[in-house]
Amino acid sequence: MKLLLEILPIVAFFVAFKLFDIFTATAVAMAISVLQILWLKLRKHEVPKMQWFNLIIIMVFGGLTLVLHDESFIMIKPTILYWSFAAVLAISWFGFKKNLIKAVLGKEIALRPAVENEVWFKLNLGWVIYFVILGILNLWIAYNFSKDTWADFKLSTIGLLFIFVICQGVWLSKHMDHDSTNTPNQ
Repeated sequence: MKLLLEILPIVAFFVAFKLFDIFTATAVAMAISVLQILWLKLRKHEVPKMQWFNLIIIMVFGGLTLVLHDESFIMIKPTILYWSFAAVLAISWFGFKKNLIKAVLGKEIALRPAVENEVWFKLNLGWVIYFVILGILNLWIAYNFSKDTWADFKLSTIGLLFIFVICQGVWLSKHMDHDSTNTPNQ
């Protein structure tokens, strides 16, 4: 359910873009993003910081798109978001020696102690590189291809994320401490 909520604005944007235009799609994505926050608040769930940040970015760049009637703002929004994620991950590690990927996944994944720090570092670095490349691809497609191609790419980032996560899972499985996995008492 959480994943569906996270990809809903992208899917809604894509559908509205294909049915109407980029301006309608922008308004729809903005509305869905606000509704997501309201839904979580009404259900008394905590709104993740990343979702608040995404809301701010969509409202600023979507707002500029609608007010100035210039689609370039919404088209660079994904790059701003991706590069912000990359910067947060990189700065938290290189500046503060805090691995945010480990903070999120560390309780779920037991790694072999001999390689744990190296694996978490590489995983964090992998996410930084992934977000930087995705941001570059977004700009390249936005400025060198049609809006339709850009919208298709924007939707395809959901699939790219799944592929990236699956590849990480396969790579991580080689470094997991299978002896310390939690098994229920029998």
